[in-house]
Amino acid sequence: MTDSASQQLLHLVIGGELINLDKNEFKDLDKVDIVGVYPNYAAAHAAWRAKAQMTVDNAHMRYFIVHLHRLLDPGQDAK
Repeated sequence: MTDSASQQLLHLVIGGELINLDKNEFKDLDKVDIVGVYPNYAAAHAAWRAKAQMTVDNAHMRYFIVHLHRLLDPGQDAK
């Protein structure tokens, strides 16, 4: 495998109910849903989509994809 093929670009999917729709501030941090950590964006996006569709009836419920690989190695995107 080449370095780019074996490289993990970790992504975290989290969600929960927001206080209001103007800010990304959770109503109750104890109820934040940590969906999981995924090895690439495609897997994270699939998990995000599934969770978002399950909560479509609650307008204040939001799920997010956090690019963990950017937090772990901020200079990675510049390479």
